[in-house]
Amino acid sequence: MAPALYQKRVARAGIFLTRRLNTAPEIMLIMGSGQGTLPSDLTISNEIPYELIPGLPSATAPGHKGRLISGRISSREIIIFQGRLHYYEGYSFKEVALPVRLGAYLGCRTLLAANTAGGLSPELRVGGLMMIRDHLNFMGGNPLRGMNNEDWGPRFPDMSKAYDEQIISRALNHAARLGLEDFSTGIYAAIPGPSLETPAETRFLINCGAQAVGMSTVPEIIAARHAGMRAAAISIIANINDPDNPRPVIMAEVLSEVKRAQGNLLRLINELLPTI
Repeated sequence: MAPALYQKRVARAGIFLTRRLNTAPEIMLIMGSGQGTLPSDLTISNEIPYELIPGLPSATAPGHKGRLISGRISSREIIIFQGRLHYYEGYSFKEVALPVRLGAYLGCRTLLAANTAGGLSPELRVGGLMMIRDHLNFMGGNPLRGMNNEDWGPRFPDMSKAYDEQIISRALNHAARLGLEDFSTGIYAAIPGPSLETPAETRFLINCGAQAVGMSTVPEIIAARHAGMRAAAISIIANINDPDNPRPVIMAEVLSEVKRAQGNLLRLINELLPTI
């Protein structure tokens, strides 16, 4: 996509949302597969289907509702992308990152992303939560490829602390106070999908140091850091990948586990968002 066309696409959607939203949001939240329930402390002011937002692609992946929600948690104004865009859906990396560009356009200074991942570490438990502290980009692309828009961010953004350490620390404290036993931090490996990883690929990812694997989030984090936003991400561990004892991954089972774990994710989000 030509840089000028992409910038116009973001501006068009941003102008539309500016007119629809009551106040400028501070925080943006992107929800993942099967994560259709909203935080209980959220007071909703707007619900807008993606199809009504000019230039924003539709969310076609299973378990992604494709709605933008605006509202307030405690005193914090927030927008929620209820369903994300994926590279495997046929979208470019720039399109995948378009919600983050919209968040930056609207004034968001913090991104919190949630996703569904496969566990690679025997220490993880199905239904547990993993706060991402670093990532491995095996997706084969980058949303910043091409001519850089200096108004949006630097040509070579630093990624040495891509995931905000203060947010991670606060999440750990909140998780302990809430009694979330299956809560950890780890490295997330992103693959392009939609085919799942083979046992050999799983061994490779484990040897690279990854604790979890999925098909999202990394392009959004890169775009957020390019825009100068603080960024954090949480994975629901929906299954465990054991390369020595491989078993088929059934999407219905994955979504069922996400539904079971969603309560703990939302409890953590309710506690975390007012403090970041």
